[in-house]
Amino acid sequence: MSKYIAGPLLSQIQTPLDLRSKFKKEDLPQVSDELRQYIIDVISEIGNSHFGASLGVVELTVALHYIFQTPYDQLIWDVGHQAYGHKILCERKDQFSTNRIKGGISGFPKRSESEYDTFGVGHSSTSISAALGMAVANRYLGDKKRQHIAVIGDGAMTAGLAFEGLNHAGFEKDANLLVVLNDNCMSIDPNVGALKEYLTDITTSHTYNKMKDEVWKLLGKISKFGPDARSVASKITHALKATLLKQSNLFESLNFRYFGPVDGHDVIGLAKVLEDLKDIPGPKILHCLTVKGKGYKFSEEGNPTKWHAPGVFNKETGEIVKIIPKSPEPPKYQDVFGHTIVELAEKNEKIMGITPAMPSGCSLNLMMKAMPHRTFDVGIAEQHAVTFSAGLATQGLIPFCNIYSSFMQRAYDQVIHDVALQNLHVVFCLDRGGLVGADGATHHGAYDLAYMRSIPNMIVSAPMNEEELRNLMYTAQLNNNGPFSIRYPRGNGVLTDWKKAFKEIKIGTGRRIKNGQDLAILSIGHVGNTVADSIEELSQTNNLSIAHYDMRFVKPIDEVLLHEVFTKFNKVICVEDGCLMGGMGSAVLEFMADQNYSAQVARLGIPDQYIHHGTPEELQAECGFDKKGIIKQIDKMLQFSLKKIQSQAG
Repeated sequence: MSKYIAGPLLSQIQTPLDLRSKFKKEDLPQVSDELRQYIIDVISEIGNSHFGASLGVVELTVALHYIFQTPYDQLIWDVGHQAYGHKILCERKDQFSTNRIKGGISGFPKRSESEYDTFGVGHSSTSISAALGMAVANRYLGDKKRQHIAVIGDGAMTAGLAFEGLNHAGFEKDANLLVVLNDNCMSIDPNVGALKEYLTDITTSHTYNKMKDEVWKLLGKISKFGPDARSVASKITHALKATLLKQSNLFESLNFRYFGPVDGHDVIGLAKVLEDLKDIPGPKILHCLTVKGKGYKFSEEGNPTKWHAPGVFNKETGEIVKIIPKSPEPPKYQDVFGHTIVELAEKNEKIMGITPAMPSGCSLNLMMKAMPHRTFDVGIAEQHAVTFSAGLATQGLIPFCNIYSSFMQRAYDQVIHDVALQNLHVVFCLDRGGLVGADGATHHGAYDLAYMRSIPNMIVSAPMNEEELRNLMYTAQLNNNGPFSIRYPRGNGVLTDWKKAFKEIKIGTGRRIKNGQDLAILSIGHVGNTVADSIEELSQTNNLSIAHYDMRFVKPIDEVLLHEVFTKFNKVICVEDGCLMGGMGSAVLEFMADQNYSAQVARLGIPDQYIHHGTPEELQAECGFDKKGIIKQIDKMLQFSLKKIQSQAG
């Protein structure tokens, strides 16, 4: 039972059926207020969650579940940052305090969690295509009454996939599809691009909205004069839009019926509009104007990036609770990237910065502030970010394209075809490599080492610490022999004194961190620090001699170093914060087989399964490559008693 107390109306709701059967439209404002307060109460205390997006769609969430017969009518949320109200109304109110905690509910809609979560999401811009697929499937199966509603934000609408879905949906003229455009004029960082300007135009044109209302009133009067009246009136509205806005309506040019913009916080008005739209066949779009963080003044008035996922905060004062470290902490890897690219760009005028909608998240905002003419936020458009970078590279520039590892998967074809095939000098900086924590399976950077090393011409690297990240970035901008990938994790590094003079690293070389005789451990990236800690702990309490090698590059892999390892050791452990299938350990096994070496090799990393949410430490333990897991594997290979050490490590 949750310790959080819902309001008198919300406490009566376990499922949307309760909402529909127990309350009248006049009760919906109070339900919305109580739902918003419940979100604030829980998230302010548990932290570790998204915030502003769900507050902005409270009224929309209530209205959708009140009018549509969910889960029979299928509701698809884009991204899922805004789905907390949905989860609370749909069976999970008492579990909401476990949101994004290991063993608790997911922070995103998840099909295995509830029948109300009709499509699993986490990456943006998928809702229209998914909802259209459901609508076409049910049309084929003979269920023509079932409704399909995709809720998508204005930021997510910038992605090519959203347009592809719209383009196809306009052709399926008898599909029961409603796209709800949640337009709050901002995403995590300010929304960018021509579509944003277009939405602003049709949102703010008072002349158009006034004339549109008059046309609809006229429609009702002339419909009695014959069946052609509606088509005539429709042509009139198209003409009005083209004349008053100096452009035709983008959505209606794709064969969508466009309605709006409407007030996304008028829950009774929304309910009435949605009720009317249920009876209109074919693809249609409802444009709702909302305020991100609505109903909580500090998030409404504050920085949208700050209130996207603020952590624990005082709900009365809006003060975000920060833990002040007792001593200086190492910086976040993303900040090392941000400061380093500015340093490099000051010395090399060819360097450009590119990110798809995450300048604050990846710290490219530092370069954006210092050199706005050389930094590009292209919106939620990873494919475009990569090919745009390729175009820059053809003209002799050096683009640093920073994309989260999980999101880079969306642009894989462009990496292969537009960059690597043409051997263009694009530097890919893959933030959030490895297990990222509470965002779960949709956001873990599990696959980049494997998917990048399979591409010809690609250099694939990962730094063990902040200094190594700086030097790899420095090396990458000097190397003009093709694409270069650098992956690093979310969170803090290990060095406080990290800002040192740049040193070029010879491509394809690793380094010996520690000599040893009994066993060798090969690591790649930040997890090498966990390996070093494990070896240090063992060396202090056991008469063991363990060697440690930081591979640094997965491709080209350091064959000289590997010859040393397999000539000297018959027991080898490979450790990586990435998928075991195709990763660094696989590369080592391939080398061993190709060179006819024979050794006992164990691989620690992310197994061939999806890892769900929890803290990074909990998930590394689950996968067996935390300190305790590494020591356990050493124990297994060397067959000696480590009970004392294992209890200390745990």
